[in-house]
Amino acid sequence: MSPELLSALMFAALLAGLFMGHPLPFVLGGAAVMGAFLGPGPEVFGLIINNIYGRAIDNYVLVAIPLFILMARFLNDSGVAERMFDTMRLLLSRVYGGLTITVVIVSVLLAATTGIVGASITVMGMIALGPMLRYGYDKRLSTGVIMASGSLGILIPPSIMLVLMASYSPLSVGELFAGTLIPGLILGALYGLYVLFLCWWKPELGPPVEADERGQYSTGRLVGMTLLYVLPPLALIFGVLGTLFTGVATATEASAIGAALAFLLFLIFGDRSPRTLFHTFVEASKTTVMVLFVIVGATAFTGVFAQIGGMDVVRELIAQVPGGPWGAIIAMLLVVFVLGMFLDWTGIVLLSFPMLLPVVDAMGFDLLWFVVLTAVVLQTSFLTPPFGYALFYLKGVAPSQVQITDLYRAVIPFCLLILGVCVLLMVFPGLATALPEAVL
Repeated sequence: MSPELLSALMFAALLAGLFMGHPLPFVLGGAAVMGAFLGPGPEVFGLIINNIYGRAIDNYVLVAIPLFILMARFLNDSGVAERMFDTMRLLLSRVYGGLTITVVIVSVLLAATTGIVGASITVMGMIALGPMLRYGYDKRLSTGVIMASGSLGILIPPSIMLVLMASYSPLSVGELFAGTLIPGLILGALYGLYVLFLCWWKPELGPPVEADERGQYSTGRLVGMTLLYVLPPLALIFGVLGTLFTGVATATEASAIGAALAFLLFLIFGDRSPRTLFHTFVEASKTTVMVLFVIVGATAFTGVFAQIGGMDVVRELIAQVPGGPWGAIIAMLLVVFVLGMFLDWTGIVLLSFPMLLPVVDAMGFDLLWFVVLTAVVLQTSFLTPPFGYALFYLKGVAPSQVQITDLYRAVIPFCLLILGVCVLLMVFPGLATALPEAVL
């Protein structure tokens, strides 16, 4: 059987398994087994096991993933996000669209402290969507900004996606953290400017908080709330990124520092009950196991795919794309965008990086720039139907008047903003490379 036909069959099996509703790790592993028996034979499994051990089991960098996940769960279960949202909502109470700006700011802070999209969107959906609808905010604008801002968790460091990207590329975690910081903040700023413009143009989309409610809080009380509920998460951010960028700690050590600081916030702001603590560890373990299962399945898939000659097939397809090297880059990003409609970011990274990064490096492009560009495109994987996870995270906690079709329409302008940032990175690659060169 030719490599072209085997490659097509493996991807067809992958898509068929996903559409049938099976979990991604087992679909990847099943497609790998099918490809092995149709291609090189069962003797390839020894090589695959060695790859899994080297990539996942014996990879020190990946230790940061469970620690960052634990940090996120501690922060989520401490309740500090709710208090932070209320504080920012009152500080911006006189601004048209103030609640949407609050969502963007708090989501950026959550992205820089948790890095788990599901937690960010669920928390913001529960604490922000109800008040926004109650105060007369447009439901599409409200839901769109919650989903888009919540998805920043995979782009703004510390992010478990960036840790995984570093382990599957020649780049360090510090380089990726520094490289994605500016694009992530630009994207958050664009979200804020977009909703501000809409609410200025059509004030009925985002009316301000009523004066009576704002008058219940003195300036001194608001300052105290800011110091108590906003500064601690900022200290967590600087504690993790500061030790990493200054070279005091590696990514794994920085994740341990973050988990320790988040545990302190849990002790200060949380209920400190053994039951809550047990729930925190259980949920962190579930997320960690899910990520590691995907790593094992994807490593098996890409290992078999390489053995059947699939990598050469991909390179030949890319070489035939019109437009030269830039045409090839755009085609790769388009593939990532389309995959994002069906797969989550874990599967996309583990499937695409072994195929695309050698081609990008051979064409002479900066790998850091390309990986950052890919990370920005992967924002859309949470927003684009039919399988955008952000759509279902928010639908699960949204009031009954918010329909799934409203969510589909709500994400369109934010997907366009994401693609706009991609164009910006292509025109000004220094947005991704300047900070790593300066601090590392």
